[in-house]
Amino acid sequence: MHKVKTEMRVAFALLLLFFAGFLFLPLLVLLIRSFETGEGFSLANYAAVWKGRDMVGAALNSVKVSAVSAVIATTLAFILAYAIHCTRIFRPIKGVLKTAILVPMLLPTITYGFAIMYSFGNQGLITKLIGRNLFEIYGFNGLLTGYIIYTLPPAFLLIHNAFGYVDKKFIIVSKLMGDGMARSFFNTVLRPLVGALGGAFVLAFILSFTDFGIPASVGGTYPVIAAQLYQVMLGSIPDFNQGAVIAVVMLIPAAFGIWLLRYLDKLNFHYDKIDAIELPKHRVRDAGLGILSSAIVVGILSVFAVMFVAPFMNGFPYDTAFTFKHFSDVFASGDLTGVYKNSLWVALLTALLGTLAAYGAALLNVRTRLKAKAATDIVSMVTNTVPGMVLGISYLLLFNGSSLKGTFTILVLCNIVHLFTTPYMMAKNALSKMNPSWETTGELLGDSWFKTVYRVVLPNSASAVIEMFGYYFVNSMVTISGIIFLVSAQTSVVASKIKELQHFAKFNEIFVLSLLIFFTNLVVKVACDWMQRRRAVR
Repeated sequence: MHKVKTEMRVAFALLLLFFAGFLFLPLLVLLIRSFETGEGFSLANYAAVWKGRDMVGAALNSVKVSAVSAVIATTLAFILAYAIHCTRIFRPIKGVLKTAILVPMLLPTITYGFAIMYSFGNQGLITKLIGRNLFEIYGFNGLLTGYIIYTLPPAFLLIHNAFGYVDKKFIIVSKLMGDGMARSFFNTVLRPLVGALGGAFVLAFILSFTDFGIPASVGGTYPVIAAQLYQVMLGSIPDFNQGAVIAVVMLIPAAFGIWLLRYLDKLNFHYDKIDAIELPKHRVRDAGLGILSSAIVVGILSVFAVMFVAPFMNGFPYDTAFTFKHFSDVFASGDLTGVYKNSLWVALLTALLGTLAAYGAALLNVRTRLKAKAATDIVSMVTNTVPGMVLGISYLLLFNGSSLKGTFTILVLCNIVHLFTTPYMMAKNALSKMNPSWETTGELLGDSWFKTVYRVVLPNSASAVIEMFGYYFVNSMVTISGIIFLVSAQTSVVASKIKELQHFAKFNEIFVLSLLIFFTNLVVKVACDWMQRRRAVR
C-alpha cells in the first residue's frame, strides 16, 4: 500500500478535531453537568431524580413498552425477510413488499401518533370502517403501535441484508438428510441469523426507548423517559442539571445494547461460497407467507391512509366535502412554507457535508496506513450509541452562550454527528472491496493522493456516495429527537413545527406538512435509486 502522505495526516487531524469538538466535548460537558450542584460536584442530582416516582415509573414504562415493541417488530421483520428470501412468491410482489415496508421511514415519527389518532380514535378512519374501537390509542397501546411502525423498517433492513449471506442450499440438503421441519428451520435459517435477529431487537429497543416524537402525540398520561427529559428541559422552569442526569440515564440501555451486539457478533458465521439457488415450490408455504407478509405491510400502511384523505376534506371526520383549502392555506402561510424551506436547507447541507465527513472518515480508515485510523471506528461506535435527544441536550449545554445557539449551523452539525454511523459503514463497505493498489499506481504516475481519490476511487464508489447522500437527506427531514432542544423561532423545521401545531390542534396543517416531507423524501429516494441503477448499468 502507498505511503502515508502529509495531506492524509492533515485530513485525519481535521476529522478528529471535528468529532472532538462536536461529539466528545459535548458529551463530557453533559456528564460534568449531571454532577454539578450549587455546592460543588456530587451525586445529589442523581439522588433527586431517582427519588421521584415519576422518573422511576417513566424508566420502567420505557423499558416495558420498548421491549415488547422490539420483540414484535423483530418477529414481523423476520417474517417479511423470510418471505422474500425463502419462498417462491411472485417476484414483483416481493419487490412491492421490500419497497412498501420502507415507506414509514419517509415520515417524521411525531406524525405516526397523529395518524394513529385519526385512524383508531373514536371517529378514526379505520374505526369507522370496522365499526368499533380496536384499542385505547393513548398510553401503552398507542406507544406500542407507533414504536412497531417506527422500528419495523430498520429491523427489516438489517435482517433482509443478513439473509443475503445465508446459503439456501443447506436448507435443501437438510431436507434431503431427513431433518424435520423444525430442526431444519432452526439449523439452516435461525442459527445463521442469531446475530442479525439480536441486532434487530437491540436496534428496535434503542430506537423505541429514545424516541420522542411518538410519545409527544399519543403518550397520554403514560410517562416515558424521553417525554420526562423534554418536560424537564422545556417546561415552565427548565432544570439543566436534572436534564443532564436523565440524558446520562438514557445512555445506559444504549451502552448495554452495544455490549450485547458485540457478544452476538461472536455467534455469527459466514459461508465460504454462497450459491444463488431457488428453493423448491411449496404451495402452502408460499401462499401462507405471501398472504401474511402482505397483511403486515397493508396493516402498517393503512395507518397512514388517513394522511392522504383528511387534508382533502373540509373537516374530517364530520365534514367530508372535498376541498383544497388546507393545502392553499399552508402554501399561503409564509410561516409554514418558511419552515418547509428551512427543512430543505438543513437536509441539503447535512447531506452534502455529512456525506463528505462520513466518506472522508471511511477513506482514511480503509485506504490509508495511518496508525490511529481505528479512531474513526470508535467515533462510529459512539455516534451509534448516543441517542438524538442526548446529543441535542449536550449541544444545548455546551453552546448555550455561544454564537452557534439558535442557528442552522448547530442543527446541521447535530444531524451530521447523530446520523454518522450508517453512512460511514456504507462507505467503508464499498471502499474495502476496491483494489488496494490504485493509490500506489497513482503515486507512481505522479498523481497526488487527493487526485487519485478524485479520479479513480470516487467514481468507483459513486453508488455508495449517492446512497449516503440519500440517507442523510431523508433522515434529516424526519428527525426530531436530535434537534428539538436546538431549534429557534428563526430556524424551526417541519418536524419541530408539527409539535407546535399540536398545541393548537391544527391537524390538517400537520398532515399537509407531513405530506410535503413524504413526497420530498420520496422524490429524493427515487432520484437516488435511479442514479444508482444508472451507475450500475454503466
